[in-house]
Amino acid sequence: MKQKLGSRYVIKIAAAGLLSTCWLLPTLAAQATDATVDAETVARANWQAIMAHNAAAPEGCFHAAYPEVVWERVECKVAHPRAHPVHVMPNNGVAEVTGNGHDYVAQAAGLIGEALGSFPSVSDVKSEKSVGVAAFGDGGILGPNEYTLQVNSNYTGTTSACAGHSGCTVWQQFIYSPNYNVEGEAAVFMQYWLIGWGSSACPKNFGSDGEGDCYANSNYVAAPDMPITSLGKLTISGAAVAGGNDTVVFNNGTEAYSITGKDSVLDISAVWRQTEFNVVGNAGGSRADFNQGASVTVKLALSDGSTSAPSCVANAGSTGETNNLNLGKCSTSGGSTPFIEFTESN
Repeated sequence: MKQKLGSRYVIKIAAAGLLSTCWLLPTLAAQATDATVDAETVARANWQAIMAHNAAAPEGCFHAAYPEVVWERVECKVAHPRAHPVHVMPNNGVAEVTGNGHDYVAQAAGLIGEALGSFPSVSDVKSEKSVGVAAFGDGGILGPNEYTLQVNSNYTGTTSACAGHSGCTVWQQFIYSPNYNVEGEAAVFMQYWLIGWGSSACPKNFGSDGEGDCYANSNYVAAPDMPITSLGKLTISGAAVAGGNDTVVFNNGTEAYSITGKDSVLDISAVWRQTEFNVVGNAGGSRADFNQGASVTVKLALSDGSTSAPSCVANAGSTGETNNLNLGKCSTSGGSTPFIEFTESN
């Protein structure tokens, strides 16, 4: 239950529903038996899971600090959109690594309402650098500690947002991007795409990518620019509610940042059946190059109204950005916290 209190939004969580609303709790319960994991670490991770599920109800930008489960309204900011493009087939014969259609995707049993990405295990991640990729014109925000966390929908469904354009489909991204608009400041936002819109003018507030697609950003909420060495503490979630608001929540372990916007921009809630999550290059089809010996476990939990395990679909994904890590095996799990989990390393 969410109760408005001035400019703050108090989230009251029923104890009986706590376990069902916190995707990370089953993992943390197991970790708690390990003497090396202290109670404070478990409490912080539980708080991250709680905040991912309890975004503020109204449209706007919000912030919360551990251990509070209270969203405080903060300023929304506007940036000139940078494209985080849909994947393309490479034309230079260079082998794919991870991303740009070579990734694991969670296929849900029904429509996805929420998806939460985390990194339960990170080993020997010492550095990362975003580099340009020729197939995308060497674009993006390039340099050390430039990366994005992305939760992406499938781009195979059409909604009324396509306005009857033949072949048009919708695609939505939930993004954390360092240095997106201001140096030293990260942006948390949603990016909206009308894929295959065609040659006619894009709708109001949408720009063209020059390839027949249209894209636009939500406003963004400013968040700390986190170094890649903090990857294991970071989570990002996306949610879509038919007739309501869509939400992205970024959490760095001590602070949470959220922005909400109307689902009617794309009506993605009507067609969201697959979801992708990873750490990749920072915009423009760029690639996140990690140091040799880096290893990351990627976990993508989802809510689709069932307890069925999602399918782990290989050679899939929607974003054009990539990283230089090699995919390992992917496993799935059902129950109260359905998820897929896989490793990637170099």
